[in-house]
Amino acid sequence: MIHRMFVRLAGLLAFFFLGQIALAQDGKTVDIELVLLADATGSIDNAEIRFQREGYARAITDPSVIAAITSGIHGRIAVTYVEWGSAESQEVVVGWTVVDGEVSANRFASALLEPPRRAFGRNAIGAALLFGKALIDQNDIQGVKRVIDLSADSANNWNGPPIEEAREIVVLSGIVINGLAVLCRHCSGRPAAYNLEDAFAARIIGGPGSFVITADEHTTFSEAVRRKLILEIAGPASDRKFAEAD
Repeated sequence: MIHRMFVRLAGLLAFFFLGQIALAQDGKTVDIELVLLADATGSIDNAEIRFQREGYARAITDPSVIAAITSGIHGRIAVTYVEWGSAESQEVVVGWTVVDGEVSANRFASALLEPPRRAFGRNAIGAALLFGKALIDQNDIQGVKRVIDLSADSANNWNGPPIEEAREIVVLSGIVINGLAVLCRHCSGRPAAYNLEDAFAARIIGGPGSFVITADEHTTFSEAVRRKLILEIAGPASDRKFAEAD
């Protein structure tokens, strides 16, 4: 009887591992499912929308980011880029894309720069977080990690579900929320003394290993995105490793 149980257990394990191999071969298993939620609220003009997209395009095609992607267990990630505004305005700019090297990273970057702006309205961060969760829940991809990355120039919520309620729903589902705090000290209508990083930490991010990175000038935006992607893809210990590999 013990022998039969052993054989059955071995068969179940073999079935599991063969299933994992099949998923890996068809591109459905990745190291991370990553939703990039980019601010497209009223404080972001069309030139800044373009600037943000260009920053993400440069970051994801950076050799250090590609090295981080290909160094993972599966050597690939799945990423989608969304612009968010009011509770009724979250728009997928680039749908789920598997990035596994330079060619696919360049393809994602090119697709990111093409569409016109579609998201508008006052901050609805709670709605954006729940939209990101739905994108992860409804795809047919299996990620070792699942992450929502929200960028914003404030931590306010003017309409839609409260941030705290949305964050709890997202985090309890096993999804990590990270943040990119975009602080422009020379832009009208944005408080220079506002500690946006602290506000993100208190109200928005959540889950194991969650973090906030600040981009406080236009010149630092692309570098902040690059560093953030490396941290999300390969973990905290990778930050120096891949920076030194440039």
